[in-house]
Amino acid sequence: MNAVIFGIFVLLSIALVGWLLAEVKAKNCQYEANEEEKEAERQTNARLLDGGWKEMTIKDVIKTISTKGFSAN
Repeated sequence: MNAVIFGIFVLLSIALVGWLLAEVKAKNCQYEANEEEKEAERQTNARLLDGGWKEMTIKDVIKTISTKGFSAN
């Protein structure tokens, strides 16, 4: 019985240490896009908008979504 409790304690400890390391890494290693990536994103957005693409609001999604189900006939 003691071995089971010890095993659970060890696994829980490993999980908490892993979580701590992931949190520390996320706080210290922030990704920042360089100018080349930012320019590529601007060009992509411009092409999408020129092509007639429009971001849908929740009201647009509700109008176009099918909530009646699917008929396999």
